[in-house]
Amino acid sequence: MPAEKAIISGLSGRYATALFALARESASLEALARDRAHLTAFFGEQPGLLSLAASPLLTRNQQGAVVETLATRLDLSALMKKFLGVLTRNRRLSILLAVLRDLSALEADHKGEVTADVRVARALTKTQMTALEAQLKSIAGRDVAINASVDESLIGGLVVRIGSRMIDSSIATKLDSLERAMKGI
Repeated sequence: MPAEKAIISGLSGRYATALFALARESASLEALARDRAHLTAFFGEQPGLLSLAASPLLTRNQQGAVVETLATRLDLSALMKKFLGVLTRNRRLSILLAVLRDLSALEADHKGEVTADVRVARALTKTQMTALEAQLKSIAGRDVAINASVDESLIGGLVVRIGSRMIDSSIATKLDSLERAMKGI
């Protein structure tokens, strides 16, 4: 597979690209990566909190207070605090997870890696993750940063997306294919 550049588009892509450029100019890419990881992990553990914070029922001041408390609790960098303030003022907190995903792709591209979004039926062990990373590296031809998420609807197996390429070896897809074949579709 030839080396692919990260394709970042849409509103979240514009915000992510601007934030990444600011971090690069101020030589704070490491702090940005740390902040992104903290926010991604936090909202992964507390998925409803972002919806609550982004609620249109809250005033900008209330949203700002929630964001400020969160930023202090997670010990985020000044750049990320300012960025979250901009999202809050522009009423764009709802796209924060998409911005974080796009930032991850930009960081990987900057390091010469490719990002692989992997959905699995059950969480992977460290050994499985290492083996998957090695296999994906051989397919992509360069280092791979894996964004893994659990999706129990897959039943078993995994779905990998690297750039525009998708590899679906989930049991759910195989069962769906069998069902279509049996129906004669």
